[in-house]
Amino acid sequence: MLFTNEHFIQKLTEKALTGEPATRDEAGRILNIAEQADIMLLLAHANLLRHYFHGDTIDLCAIVNAKSGRCSEDCAFCAQSAHFKTAVQEYPLLSMEKIIDAAKNSLHNSTHRFSIVTSGRGVSAAEDFESICATVEQLAAMPAMAPCSSLGILSGEQFARLKLAGLKRYHHNLETAESFYGSICTTHSFGQRAATVMAVRAAGLELCRGGILGLGETPAQRVELALTLRELDVDSVPLNFLNPLAGTKLEHQPLLPPLEILKAIAMFRFVLPKKDIRVCGGREVNLRTLQPLMYLAGANGAMTGNYLTTAGRDPATDVREILDFGLAPNIPQQV
Repeated sequence: MLFTNEHFIQKLTEKALTGEPATRDEAGRILNIAEQADIMLLLAHANLLRHYFHGDTIDLCAIVNAKSGRCSEDCAFCAQSAHFKTAVQEYPLLSMEKIIDAAKNSLHNSTHRFSIVTSGRGVSAAEDFESICATVEQLAAMPAMAPCSSLGILSGEQFARLKLAGLKRYHHNLETAESFYGSICTTHSFGQRAATVMAVRAAGLELCRGGILGLGETPAQRVELALTLRELDVDSVPLNFLNPLAGTKLEHQPLLPPLEILKAIAMFRFVLPKKDIRVCGGREVNLRTLQPLMYLAGANGAMTGNYLTTAGRDPATDVREILDFGLAPNIPQQV
């Protein structure tokens, strides 16, 4: 069995190095690898792909929860949904000054991608949207800053306005595979999320789109999500791992085992060898002491600092681990 998996991983890597990604069956086999020695071999080869296509720099990003709670959508994992009784803090859109201060702090922590995130289906209040655009303009004027946003489902006109303001990248997760989506959200469809891609692309924005693993989906549905993201030709794939929060529909969902997460990261690397694979929320509670191995598994990016409603890691700790691993944070002089 060891030889069989060794041969499979070697051939898969040789293919990927030429730009040919893993097929559905090959991706499924990656997730079925069970022996610890074979998993370590898989990670070593995923690391080779990361190095070949992305060098030895890790792209760090940070976010600010610019508007929290009272969301009309019923996403089963989200503490900000008005459908669940949670202890999440609720507040309206933050001032430009507070968002700018958070962005400046992220630059001090070797993070050049900074995203404004708001709860809700979209941004319907004209005053809020104009405030966000004005803030993006200020961020775009900062050296080495790449402003991003995650504002829900917007119109083509709104995406065009954000692009004009200087937005670089728009984040809008698929959350999970289409075949499992109805178990996670009923207030808007998978098709509506997928359709957002067209409007983002039409505006000339980069696209950051991934999902959350550990929602109760099958391994085959993780592969399905990866293949859908490949079809959509996204630029960056953020991978989150469920951190079950009290009061949400998934509060009793068990955590994913660390080795299962590492295999999943590697699978996404083999399916999307040239794309940015970014590890985000839930890594602390799911990977625990194995967090540095996410880079060995093929990730070339990470979200650092706090998340929307949960605390993350001290960015200095992330930077130190990156350096200890023989890598370096990506800190461009200009973007």
